[in-house]
Amino acid sequence: MNFNIASLAVAATAALHLKNPAGEMLFADDKRELPILIHLHGPGSKAYGVVESRQSARALKRMQDNDGKITAATPEERVAETAEDLAALTSHFENFEYQPAGASEPVTGEDLHRAVYADQSLGFITRQVTKFVGDWGNFSAASKAA
Repeated sequence: MNFNIASLAVAATAALHLKNPAGEMLFADDKRELPILIHLHGPGSKAYGVVESRQSARALKRMQDNDGKITAATPEERVAETAEDLAALTSHFENFEYQPAGASEPVTGEDLHRAVYADQSLGFITRQVTKFVGDWGNFSAASKAA
């Protein structure tokens, strides 16, 4: 009898329960019944493949623009590219919104995810999301059962 390797296939999406900068789980309510979640497309998804392809294209273009030399993105480019990539990997936010200082209304639609990831004062969120989507185990059947 052979092992069916297909039984190890990962889910296309999984939810990340966000932590605050001190590492404590975040909830939208005082009773701690509404977890603050980000639902993400994982490394086994089509969305992830599109982002990887876009990252490769960016690197190649940067090399072509610099006479074949490997060149790092500027800090501003890095923030914008990371925000764009993570926004493309985000299915949706759950139990939170984003209304930056001075804004009359919360950010919505396609701009919402990109705005959160581009806000460097919320960099702890970007780090958590980057780490989460890079770990295949977060999208496995075992992680769903936990």
